[in-house]
Amino acid sequence: MHPRWMLVGAALLYWVIARLLPFGGTILYPITLFTTWVHEMGHGVTALLAGGHFHELLIFASASGLATSSSHDGWARAAVSGGGLLAPPLLGATILASAHTPRRARVALAVLAGALVLSLALWVRSTVGLVAMPLVAGLLGWAASRGFAQTPGRRVLLVQFLAVVLALDTLTRLDYVFTEKVSIGGKDRLSDVAVFAQNVGGHHLLWGLVFALVACGLLALGLWRAWSRPGPLGGQR
Repeated sequence: MHPRWMLVGAALLYWVIARLLPFGGTILYPITLFTTWVHEMGHGVTALLAGGHFHELLIFASASGLATSSSHDGWARAAVSGGGLLAPPLLGATILASAHTPRRARVALAVLAGALVLSLALWVRSTVGLVAMPLVAGLLGWAASRGFAQTPGRRVLLVQFLAVVLALDTLTRLDYVFTEKVSIGGKDRLSDVAVFAQNVGGHHLLWGLVFALVACGLLALGLWRAWSRPGPLGGQR
């Protein structure tokens, strides 16, 4: 099957589940928690790259999350805030652009499962995270190893589906991108974009627009790279 049809199939599957099925939100709940994990890991990994510390990652039943980290004020802290907003679309675009064969899809699934296991050992500390993330890691690991052994093309469909959800994550949460304050774990906090504006200047709505445009650009780039892939899906490269 041509990679383009896999991409179309993944996008249609997400749209049908999210928009047409009565319990679509419930079906997508584990994946929603997974996108929250990616968002919070974006904060934590950026903190490490900026010379700071990543202390813990919390995921709540509401699908909100919190990455506790420490970094210097100014651009370093702004980068940490922006890292969470851009992590899902960046990862989604990367998968869309690269994981278009069964072999690459298998590698992507294995890497995601391994990253989840590593984060569980080092940073995840909330009850919901400690219950849900091992299940997600197990499913991804199964799909990368024994799952779909006779139908490897379905691994590509699964990976492309996850990539579509991730690439659209920031754009489907525009209310959060343009919000100044949010409630996380029962406490009111400044949103990521508000913390970004606080550390570099400017209004949070302006920076919200910038992040939304960057997310659109990453989505477009990932879709273009996926759509331009030539040839059928039969190879294992």
